[in-house]
Amino acid sequence: MCRELVIAAAVLSLSSCAALRAQQTSAPPAASPAAAKQTATDEYTRYELLAPETASFKISYEVTATTPGAKFFYNPIRKGSAATDEAVFDSMTGHALHFEVVSGSEARQDPLMSEADGDTNFIKISLARPVPPEGQGRILILKTYKDAKSYYREADAIVFHRPLGIKRNKVVLPAGYELVGCNVPSQALPEPDGRIAVSFLNPGSGEVPLILRAKPGAETGPSAAPRPATQARSWESPFQGESERARLSERAHQDRDIVYFLQQPETHAFSLYHDYTESRPGIGGYANIVREGSVASHPSASILDTGEQLKALEMSGAELAASKINVGETAAPAARVVVIPFSKLVAGQTLRLRIAETYTAPVSYKLDGDELIFDRSLGRPRNAVVLPSGWYCTFSAAPATVTQLPDDRVRLDYWDDRPEAVDVLLKAKRRIKDSSD
Repeated sequence: MCRELVIAAAVLSLSSCAALRAQQTSAPPAASPAAAKQTATDEYTRYELLAPETASFKISYEVTATTPGAKFFYNPIRKGSAATDEAVFDSMTGHALHFEVVSGSEARQDPLMSEADGDTNFIKISLARPVPPEGQGRILILKTYKDAKSYYREADAIVFHRPLGIKRNKVVLPAGYELVGCNVPSQALPEPDGRIAVSFLNPGSGEVPLILRAKPGAETGPSAAPRPATQARSWESPFQGESERARLSERAHQDRDIVYFLQQPETHAFSLYHDYTESRPGIGGYANIVREGSVASHPSASILDTGEQLKALEMSGAELAASKINVGETAAPAARVVVIPFSKLVAGQTLRLRIAETYTAPVSYKLDGDELIFDRSLGRPRNAVVLPSGWYCTFSAAPATVTQLPDDRVRLDYWDDRPEAVDVLLKAKRRIKDSSD
């Protein structure tokens, strides 16, 4: 399977690949195998509330293992919850994975889990393949929890009161219940069968003490099903807004995220990587339409599930149409497009792709006197900008969370829970050098 998916090695010199990987590093250098710990990313949880008298809810937990070389992944069973109906699947192939429930003391025998809580039980999962260097291992964990402290009746209402540490969540109410209370700003979305759900992003570092309240009163059966969303656009927007379909899509579950690494502003250049999951049967490639006013160079791509490199092609929109590569969209004939071909997906398969490029965009990224200016509209739900070495942030028009990387660069994360793009206007200045240097 993997051999069929791999088209060719990326057309880049080894030195440029190494330089780009160094720019992309946003975590501490990999520790020695003896000191490595379990790490994960891209977590998303769907809670499906069952009949109130059961005090139970189904959980679908999507998570990506990121510790290079890891063969197992450990998922804790929360204290106070009784877990049943567990199942685990490899997200790339859809195949079931072997797992077992182990104690905390058993988990601690694995060096990756040397700090595991001895009083907590874990689901120990055998990954479909060891996590590749600079790659990922995506899994889906299903389980049902019974927890009367988190899900209970209160007079004529039901309450779901649970602290959630995962950053992307969705809670589906039982059929026939309407939402009457939610303490966290959330999207309200219907399931295909009409059940009401709430979904939210949590960009902060702590848990969200979610409290949902619902009461009987919602329709059930065929009459509860929502109408299909359309491509109609908002008549109130001062510019061409997003379509109804785009505005009503679940932001928290969208799997596209992007990180910009600003080079020194005199170059007007920034490298980036863009991760996304392709799951549509019949799709045989990815197309990145280069934004007008930008020039893209040094494209590369890989399958994060396996670490395999893919071939990156640069062509016009007209050439893309003539190539017959099914990328799921069209481009204007004169547009410049970076195309990543791969073998067509079949039902049940998905690929997690990483696309990397360097952009030169004098209008978006420049030096004004002694100030760095990055002015760009970012459309992903999860966006991040890393300042160049030696610079500190002075303005960020859009709210962001800020962290300092191990190499002292500053990273700003813009998590956008709204359907419209976030307009990032970011300014920075050079740090004063330590006089002792």
